[in-house]
Amino acid sequence: MGKELFSLLAVFITLFLFGIYILRAGLLQTGIDRVKITLLKMTSSPLKGLIAGMIFTALFQSSSVVTVLLVGLVATGLLHFKHTIGVILGANIGSCFTLELIAFEMTNLAIPLLVIGLLFLIIPKQLWYALGCVSFGIGCIFLAMDGLASLTEPLSSFSITHEFFQWTNSSHFAGITVGAIMTTIVQSSTATIGMAMSFIKSQGLTMESGVAIMLGANIGTCLTAYIASIGAGASARLVAHAHIWLNLLGALLFYPLIAFLAHFSSLLADTTSLQLAHASTIYNIVCSLLVLPFAYAFARFVERIAFFRSLN
Repeated sequence: MGKELFSLLAVFITLFLFGIYILRAGLLQTGIDRVKITLLKMTSSPLKGLIAGMIFTALFQSSSVVTVLLVGLVATGLLHFKHTIGVILGANIGSCFTLELIAFEMTNLAIPLLVIGLLFLIIPKQLWYALGCVSFGIGCIFLAMDGLASLTEPLSSFSITHEFFQWTNSSHFAGITVGAIMTTIVQSSTATIGMAMSFIKSQGLTMESGVAIMLGANIGTCLTAYIASIGAGASARLVAHAHIWLNLLGALLFYPLIAFLAHFSSLLADTTSLQLAHASTIYNIVCSLLVLPFAYAFARFVERIAFFRSLN
């Protein structure tokens, strides 16, 4: 029985990641080259960059995709590092779009979305193919969320799972660590926070633990950009470093406010899934708006840190 439950857990996690991948693949059909051109045009000021980063991350369902694009543009000399800060800030906000979408408990739409997606996928037109990927991907995500929620109660009866929940619930630092590690493994902060939503729904995790996991997930999502920056030159690596520093400093800022953010979010929505999604949105908006007026100063801070590291 235990092996079957953990096998089902792996299946639903895989289905969730597959849904995100298909959704992203459909949205990328819009043309990545046009995105690069638009990014170059909209980085003349931090505010314009923030808007561009927010929009493109919401469209592509991945802050990592946008950050990797920035690494490439800086590596080729088309974009100066300091002009990427606004885009990174916007990407952090845009990453909350998917969370807000999946937080609405619409699992009854999963099968219709899957069917509609399959029908659109067989139409030999790029637009219909993209729409089919989006519909099928969202259907997979809703189905996986429902499956994860159904497994949390039987899984919590196992001692190892119970101890894990107890450890995470007893320490905010443990929650941040779990969120960072899980996101590093699955390469998706959305998937990590989505799983936390399911466990909170079944009362395996507390809302405070969910917020801590969310903070850790934002840190873990920086790995993709860091890997992309390896061998891309010193300027390109600064983009990855800026992403890491933004999320580390944001987590440090909100660490003493985890309980407050969890309580405040509970006042904004009835369901725990929406509460955690709102907490993520609030966190990313606040952090981005705090840094926005000092975007170029923050860029100089990252450059100085990198310079001092290069001396050692």
